Amino acid sequence: MKIKRKSVNGTGAGSWVRLVSLVGGLLVAVQAVAAQSVQIDNDQDTVEARYLHLRGLDTLNGTTRDLDLEVGQTIRYGYLEIAAEACRVPRGDPAADAYAFLRIRDLREEAPRFSGWMFASSPAVSALDHPRYDVWVLSCNNR
Repeated sequence: MKIKRKSVNGTGAGSWVRLVSLVGGLLVAVQAVAAQSVQIDNDQDTVEARYLHLRGLDTLNGTTRDLDLEVGQTIRYGYLEIAAEACRVPRGDPAADAYAFLRIRDLREEAPRFSGWMFASSPAVSALDHPRYDVWVLSCNNR
């Protein structure tokens, strides 16, 4: 005799698969909207800066280190390779904020861990996703 299970209130495996697919699709859509919102507005009145001042945190041993580099330069911090592609500041008030385009790669991995704009005033908006290291922008200047 074969017993057929009947789901109650749509809680069968098919419903769970549909729910997981729906949630996954929503997450992709939210990430796409967030990625668009962190782009720098080209109409904003900013000027280019030559030097970046970053801070790195090694969460394993709890130490921080200030990192200074020039646009176009690549440095190493622990297992990370950090390349500075661009840096911009508000015209007339460079201390108000800083926007840096960075490419950050774990030397043990092929793909970059981060590639995009980081904002000094809102580091959590566009952050490096790494289990050990945090890196954020402090300022940009022309020295």
